[in-house]
Amino acid sequence: MPLNILGVETSCDETAAAVVQDGHRVLSNVIHSQVELHKRWRGVVPEVASRSHTERILSIVTQALEDAALEPDELDAVAVTHRPGMVGCLLVGMAAAKAICWRFSKPLIGVDHVQAHVHSGLLAEPDMPLPALCLVASGGHTALYHLHEPGRSERLGTTRDDAAGEALDKGAALLGLPYAGGPSIQDAAVGGDRAAHKFPRTLLDKGSLDFSFSGLKTALLYKLAPPGKPKPAAPPSAAEVQDLAASYQEAVVDVLIAKLRRAAQGRGVRSLCIGGGVAKNARLRERLAADPHLGSLRLVMPPMSLCADNGAMIAGLGTILFRAGAVSPLDLDAVATAQTDGKAKVRRRTPR
Repeated sequence: MPLNILGVETSCDETAAAVVQDGHRVLSNVIHSQVELHKRWRGVVPEVASRSHTERILSIVTQALEDAALEPDELDAVAVTHRPGMVGCLLVGMAAAKAICWRFSKPLIGVDHVQAHVHSGLLAEPDMPLPALCLVASGGHTALYHLHEPGRSERLGTTRDDAAGEALDKGAALLGLPYAGGPSIQDAAVGGDRAAHKFPRTLLDKGSLDFSFSGLKTALLYKLAPPGKPKPAAPPSAAEVQDLAASYQEAVVDVLIAKLRRAAQGRGVRSLCIGGGVAKNARLRERLAADPHLGSLRLVMPPMSLCADNGAMIAGLGTILFRAGAVSPLDLDAVATAQTDGKAKVRRRTPR
C-alpha cells in the first residue's frame, strides 16, 4: 500500500499544503505567497501574515487533497511545521493539521522547517548519495548541515547576523528596487559588471563555517551615502544600479561558495544539496554547477517549487519521521526557534 502524507506549512508568509506519496512522489503542492500583501512594508508583518493564513488555510489544504485525488481518510498521517517561525503563523497551520488528525484519527507529525529544507534533496532525488552537505539559505536562515542519514543531521555553521536572503532584501531596499529583494537584485544584476565595486567578503576566522552579511549591507549603504559627505543630489542611474546589484549579489554568492568549499573538505560527503529561497538564485546555481572544487560531489538542486517554503518538503521529511516512529501528541506546541540538531524525537508507535 502506498504511504500518503499531507504536509502543511505556515511558518512565515507562504500558506502551503501538499501530499507526498512514499516520501518522494509529489501528488500535489499548493502554495499561496503573501509577497503582494507585504510589499507596502517591505517585509513580513507577523499579525498580517497569520491573519492571511487563517483566511486561506482551509482552501489550500482542500485544494492539495483534490489535486492529489485523495480524501482525508485516505491519508496515513499529517505532517506540519511546528518550528521555527513566527508563532502566530505556525499556530494556524498546526490548528488545521490537528483538526484533521482529530477528526479522521490520523497521526500528527511535527516537523522542523529548517530540517525539511535540509532533507529536500532526498525529496528531489531519493537516491541522493549520503552523507551530504546541505546549504539552507533564505531570508530567515543561512546554515550548513552535514546530513549523515535520513532523519539525522549535524549543523556545521549558521549566520551570526543577517541571513543571505535578508542581506539581499536590504540591499534591494537601499538600491530602491521592488520587494521581494532577492528576485529584484537578481533581475537588476543581469548585464551588470560584477567587478565594478569591491564589496567585502566576510569569511570570519580561518576554518569557520558561520556566516556574516551585516558588513556587506553596511558597505553598500556607505557606497550610496558615504559617511561625513553630503548626500548625493540624485539616486544612482539605471546603469549604476545594474553594476551595484551585480557586484553585491556576487559578494553574497562568493561567501556561500567559499563556505561550502570549507565544509566539504575532509568530511567525506558525497553530495551537495541546496534549499531555501536563495537556492532559487540563478547566479548561485550557475556558480555551483561550474565550481571545480565542488565538482566531485553529486550536485542536487531541487526544482524551484521545492526551494522556497512549501508543504511537499514538510510531507517528505514527515514521511521519514513517520517511518521512524516519530509521532507527535495533539498538544504539540509551536516553537519560534529551530532545533540545534537534526535528530528526531521518537514516540511509541509501530513503524510502518
